[in-house]
Amino acid sequence: MSGSAPARSALALVDCPTGLAGNMLLAALFDLGLPLAAVQQPLAALGLEGAYRLRLEERRSGGLRGQHLEVELLEAAPAHRLWRELRLQIAAAPLEPELQQRVLAVFEQLAEAEGAVHGHGADQVHFHEVGAVDALVDVVGVCAGLLHFGVEQLVCTPPPAGHGQVRTAHGLLPLPVPAVLELAQRRGIPLASSEGFPPGELTTPTGMALMAALATRFAQAPPLRPRAVGIGLGSRALDRPNLLRLVLADGAEDSAGATRWEPLLQQQAQIDDASAEDLAFLQEQLRAAGALEVYSQPVQMKKGRPGTLITVLAPPELAEPLRQVWWQQGSSLGVREQLLQRWALPRQQLDLQTPWGAVRLKRSQRPDGSWISKPEADDLMELARIHQLPLAELRRRVLARLDAGADGPDGAP
Repeated sequence: MSGSAPARSALALVDCPTGLAGNMLLAALFDLGLPLAAVQQPLAALGLEGAYRLRLEERRSGGLRGQHLEVELLEAAPAHRLWRELRLQIAAAPLEPELQQRVLAVFEQLAEAEGAVHGHGADQVHFHEVGAVDALVDVVGVCAGLLHFGVEQLVCTPPPAGHGQVRTAHGLLPLPVPAVLELAQRRGIPLASSEGFPPGELTTPTGMALMAALATRFAQAPPLRPRAVGIGLGSRALDRPNLLRLVLADGAEDSAGATRWEPLLQQQAQIDDASAEDLAFLQEQLRAAGALEVYSQPVQMKKGRPGTLITVLAPPELAEPLRQVWWQQGSSLGVREQLLQRWALPRQQLDLQTPWGAVRLKRSQRPDGSWISKPEADDLMELARIHQLPLAELRRRVLARLDAGADGPDGAP
């Protein structure tokens, strides 16, 4: 157990040899030194202060130490709510934008999976299926904890899901429970074998939804240098240590061209009642509000109407400012949102002085050390007009000058 919170780490590994559960993930974060306030403050912002108590204690499982977390509910019978109501509660809470987006993404995964297995839409999923107080504590706590430690790339080993039966609000269900299988199928998540385990649930829907929404990939541990290890213990007694390990680490290869993982917000709306001018202006305003990409596609909508699908990619923290643009400049009555992940090469912008004038360039470095360079099209077009040069020829000359004068960003002429 860490005596104090370790430094922030962009890479983390979730090693789950005996399965995934929200309380195990949160216990591992506390074992790493996560302050209680980092979890309690966002939960209070959701109106849950006084609705729960965290019972965290160091225990042993199979001779190995770790932290065990129990969420004790202080409400005798929490009211049932639909997912659409819970979504509004989370969206309206004064949470940090990135935390809010991650919490919504986890619950969206869970609600869609529960809705699919019960044969109705996600909005009709009841509170007890995705929004019980203990699930809110686990989801908000894990999302807040990963943000606290600066985790950007999260790798999760394939979890075993369990076998046999489990008693739920819907009666006896086979294991893995349907929602866990649905989440695994939707995200293409590999499940480790449960052969050799005693009958019982090893991976819960909440634990699987957290990793389905937050993990970069599911695989065995990549090359890494461990910096700190947190251990979360499960409640069941198994024939082996029942634990989950959360490893904060540095990548084994720390080259300048190493790719990085980053969260990405996607917003979409289909529109069939706006003019071309209105659509162009909407997209222009979305770009002006900070969107990284805005693009449109023709789609066929109801009653055979031609329409346009507009897609926006942006940093998660710009979700609300972009929504305001949609409401002010768009005609859609709704905007879909989901949190994506992407791998990106490190990039920079240069100002290259040439005989024809200054040209801005974007440069990215591949993991093998080579560079990709792209001059700004607007600068090239302006200089091509001034000097009466073919655009392709000017581009070739600019790139040749860059290659001749610099092998890297600091040597650009």
